[in-house]
Amino acid sequence: MPFRALPTQALCTRSAPDRLVCMRAVVQRVDGASVAVTEGADTEPVGEIFGEGLCVLVGVAHDDTPAKAAQLARKLWSLRILEGEKSCSEANAPLLVISQFTLYGDARKGRRPSWSAAAPGPVAEPLVDEVVRQLRALGARVETGRFGASMRVSLTNQGPFTVLLEI
Repeated sequence: MPFRALPTQALCTRSAPDRLVCMRAVVQRVDGASVAVTEGADTEPVGEIFGEGLCVLVGVAHDDTPAKAAQLARKLWSLRILEGEKSCSEANAPLLVISQFTLYGDARKGRRPSWSAAAPGPVAEPLVDEVVRQLRALGARVETGRFGASMRVSLTNQGPFTVLLEI
């Protein structure tokens, strides 16, 4: 069956007349991934998955909602991008979920990106937590980074295979 993409306009909300904003996730099929928090010279491992799974970078916009977080969780759990066209639910594969406000960086003008489309921490953190909570409620094994921290992410991208989801 050929792939048929839905128009982005049908999935996203408008934050300005010419701008569509969605909850975003960069999803990578991995053969192991880990995240560590760095503070000065110190590094503290905070999350790690072994074997086949997904590493998910989640960005939240101003108008995102718990319903969008739940929808993203369902999509991640059922997305058939693992080996043999299986989903995490079918393969019992783990997910590493990491908040990533820079997914909303806009570098169309000037030399420095603008982050204005990204939700502030007090809005974004509970929604990233909701994605994780919803995944766990579905039965997923989920590891996480630490919201707002300086992190180092290590992974082996299997394929390579990377997709962008906008919910």
